[in-house]
Amino acid sequence: MTGTGSRQSREWFRDWFGEEYLALYPHRDAAEAERAVELYLNTVPPTEGRVLDLASGAGRHIRELRQLGVQAIGLDLSAVLLREARNIDPILPIVRGDMRDLPFADSSFGGLTSFFTSFGYFETVEEDRLVIGQIRRTLSMGGTFMLDFFNARRVRAQLVPQDVRWFGGRRVTQTREIEGDMVVKRIVIDPADESEPVRGFEERVRLYEPAQLESMLCEQGLDTEYRFGDYGGNSFSADSERLILAGHAQ
Repeated sequence: MTGTGSRQSREWFRDWFGEEYLALYPHRDAAEAERAVELYLNTVPPTEGRVLDLASGAGRHIRELRQLGVQAIGLDLSAVLLREARNIDPILPIVRGDMRDLPFADSSFGGLTSFFTSFGYFETVEEDRLVIGQIRRTLSMGGTFMLDFFNARRVRAQLVPQDVRWFGGRRVTQTREIEGDMVVKRIVIDPADESEPVRGFEERVRLYEPAQLESMLCEQGLDTEYRFGDYGGNSFSADSERLILAGHAQ
């Protein structure tokens, strides 16, 4: 089996967000991206200048931001997803980089977005804190942010232990469990024939509660002013679909 081992557990995202990810999830919801971007712009629009979309993937949120007149750029670590973004829009402004060490000068942006649970991926809480520090460093004073995360309580309560699906003649088995403070999904892709190897991947995301995230943001100078439970702007509750935090840099 390929795609497994200790490095995968530590930095699983380096392996997973590649060709297999695109094949399994080819059509992420454009309407969802539109609602997420509208919530950001209606709640905490950027004060001035550019907006950075952190972990921008194939660029669906950047495209929506730019269609609405926002000077947005994206950053992602996955060369495969960035290539897909360029295939869709060859002139899309995107950069390859690690969110723990953003390749931008201090106060470069008037706004920053992190959509679709693109946080909590790292092995340690300190690395997650480092990301928040980088967000604050690259935001101008008074700049705005939106962090779109899953609702950890809902994830725990509604965890589906296993499911099986098929694509391209291959069986894909996904198993999920809680390990300490993380939710772990393991993906096994069986070969279509004996000439192919079995492919295995993981997703590991830390289960932050709202108060934990807000405290971490506050420690780095990011003031949370809004707590939503969905892209419609409804207030957060224990059974909300999402945890969406928004505010300003202090």
